[in-house]
Amino acid sequence: MKRTVINLLYQAVSKYSNINYVNEKTAQGWVGKTYPQVAEDSDFLAASLIEKGLQKDDKISIIAEGRSSWIISEYGILKAGGIIVPLSIKLLPEEVSFRVNHSESKFIITSHNVVEKVAQAWNDFTSKDVVLIYMDEDIDYARKIFADNKVSAQVQMVTYKEMIENGKAKKAQYAAQMQKIADTTEEGDVVTISYTSGTTGNPKGIMLTQLNYYSNSIDAIQHFNIEEKIKTLLILPLDHSFAHTICIYTALTRGLQLFFVDARGGGMATLKNIPINLKEVNPDFLLTVPALSGNFMNKIKEGIAAKGGFVEKLFNAGLEAGIKLNKDGYRKATGIEKLRLMPVYKLANALIFKKVRQIFGSNLQYCVGGGALLDVKQQHFYYALGIPIYQGYGLSEATPVISANTPVVHKMGTSGKVFATIDCRIKDDKGNDLPKGKKGEIVIFGNNVMKGYYKNEKATNETIKDGWLYTGDLGYYDEDGFLMVTGREKALLISQDGEKYSPESIEEAIMNSSDIINQAMVYNDHSRFTSALVTINNLPIERMVKAGTLTTAEQVLELIAKEVSKFKNEPAYKGQFPDKWTPAAFAIIEEAFTEQNFMINSTLKMVRYKITETYKPRLDSIYQGEAAIREINLTTIRKMFQVK
Repeated sequence: MKRTVINLLYQAVSKYSNINYVNEKTAQGWVGKTYPQVAEDSDFLAASLIEKGLQKDDKISIIAEGRSSWIISEYGILKAGGIIVPLSIKLLPEEVSFRVNHSESKFIITSHNVVEKVAQAWNDFTSKDVVLIYMDEDIDYARKIFADNKVSAQVQMVTYKEMIENGKAKKAQYAAQMQKIADTTEEGDVVTISYTSGTTGNPKGIMLTQLNYYSNSIDAIQHFNIEEKIKTLLILPLDHSFAHTICIYTALTRGLQLFFVDARGGGMATLKNIPINLKEVNPDFLLTVPALSGNFMNKIKEGIAAKGGFVEKLFNAGLEAGIKLNKDGYRKATGIEKLRLMPVYKLANALIFKKVRQIFGSNLQYCVGGGALLDVKQQHFYYALGIPIYQGYGLSEATPVISANTPVVHKMGTSGKVFATIDCRIKDDKGNDLPKGKKGEIVIFGNNVMKGYYKNEKATNETIKDGWLYTGDLGYYDEDGFLMVTGREKALLISQDGEKYSPESIEEAIMNSSDIINQAMVYNDHSRFTSALVTINNLPIERMVKAGTLTTAEQVLELIAKEVSKFKNEPAYKGQFPDKWTPAAFAIIEEAFTEQNFMINSTLKMVRYKITETYKPRLDSIYQGEAAIREINLTTIRKMFQVK
C-alpha cells in the first residue's frame, strides 16, 4: 500500500467510524463530523473542484481560521489532484498576494473573518481568473467587501456549501476520474506548499509530499505513544506546520478528536473564547507555542499575586518545592530532599495547583510545545503545576517534527530524543560529524525531509545536499543523548573578534525572569560588548508610580536595569551564559514589538532584521557611550510614565 495521507484517511474511516474527527462551535452548540462524514464531504468537494476545472497539481490557497471545512477542503483538494497552499490569517494583504501569485493558485478558500484581507489583495493578483470559495453562507457580505475595496475584476464567487451540494449531485459523474487520481497518486506527490515566515526577505515555498506527512505522522505516534480517541482543543492556526501535521494527519492514526477554538467574531473574540472552550471541551492534551504558554503563565502569576497573603506565599513555596523535586525530569529528587519538600508541595497542590489546573479543563494530561525554543523556566513552572509541557524540535522543511520529549522519557531544557527513523547529526562548518557535547549545525536525513522549495532551485540546493537537510539551527547532543537546540545560525550575535553566539536563550531568560521586561532583543554586530532593546510591561511600574514607590525617571531606570540583569541570579540560569553575550547596556523601546508594527511575524517570532533596521539609531546610541543612551532612556521613561 502506498504511504499517502489519503490512505491514512481511509484507514481511519474504517477503524474509527463512530468517532467525531472534527468539532466546531455553532449557535446550536458543538457540532461534530465523524471520520466517514469528513471523507464523504471531501469526495463531494473534489467532484465540484474537478467540474470547475481543477487540473492535476493546480494550487488552491486556504486562508481561514481553524475549522471543520478547512480539513474537509484539504482532503477534497488532494482527491481532485490539487496542491494546498495554507496561509496565515495574520498575513498582510501584500503578503497574501505574493503567495497567491508565486504559487499560481487557481482558487482561494476563505471565511468571513478574513475575506476583507483577501479583497484588499485581489487587485494585485497576477491571474484575474482566481475563483473564490467562501466558507460561510453570508455571500452578500463577501460581495459587499469586494465592492467596498474596488476590486476591478469580475470575481467568481461560490459558497463552500454550494460546492458540497453540487458535489453530491455530481459525484457519480466524476467518480471514475477521482478513482484514477487516487490510483495514480504517488508518495512523492506534493501535498502542500507552505511558505516560510519571510523574516529575512521574500518567503520560500516549502514543498511537502505524501510520504513526508505519512512518515512524520507515523513517527510521531510511535515516538509519543498517543492514546486513541483522545481530545484536543486546537488553539494554534492550521497553517502552522506543527498543528497542520499533528492535527490533520497524525489524528488519522489514533482517531483523535479535534475541537476548534470558537473564532466567530474574529481575533479578539477568539482570545476570549479560549478559556471558555477549554472548560467546555476538557481536552486531554494541547499543542502550544512559547508565546501562548508564556501568556498563560504570566496570567496565572498575576492572578496569584492579586490574591496575595497566604495564597501567594503557599503558591510560590509549592512551586519552588515542585521545581526542586522534579529537577530536570530525567533525574528527580530522592531520599531526604524528597521527604523535606513533599509536604509543602502536596499542600500547595491540594489547595492551589488543583484549582489552577481547572483553567485548562479537568482532563488535561500534558501539552506539547513546538514552534520555537521553550524556555526552561516555563517548563519547570508547568511541570510543577502538574501539566507538563513536553518540548519538541522541528522545522517546516522537516514536516516538521524531528525530536520530542514524551511523558515516558523527558528532560527539561532539552528538545528530547530524535525520532527513531530520522538520522540527525551535528556537523561543523566543514561538514564533519561532531561528538556529544560539541555544538554545530543540526543536519537530518529521513522521509520527512521536504521535496524542496517551490520554484527556487538555488535555495533548495543550498539547504538539501545529497538528501541531507541543513536546518540552519545550532545544537548538540548532551551526555544522555537528548538533543539540545541553541538557536538559529542566521540570528547569531557576532563579537568584535568574530566569535558567534545564539541570543534566543538569553532573551527567553530575561523575559521569563522579570514581570517588568515584556520583550528583549539581544544585539551584537561585531561590537565590543552586547546590548539589548527591551519593551516594558507598563502595569507594574504604573502601580508603583501611583503608590508613590517610584517618583523619578532615575528610579524607574534603576529598576528596569535590575530587571534586565535579574536572570543572572536565577537558579535556572546561574552561570549558564558567558558574560560577553549578556547585555551590558540596553535601550528602552516605547512600543511593544507586534504584528501590527511588523516586528513580530505570523508565527509570533521577532523579525530581527526589521527591529534592527527600525531602531538602528537607538542601537547606535548605546555604543556612543553610557551618557548618551542613559539620557535617551530617561526621556523615554518620562514620556511613558509621566514622572520627573
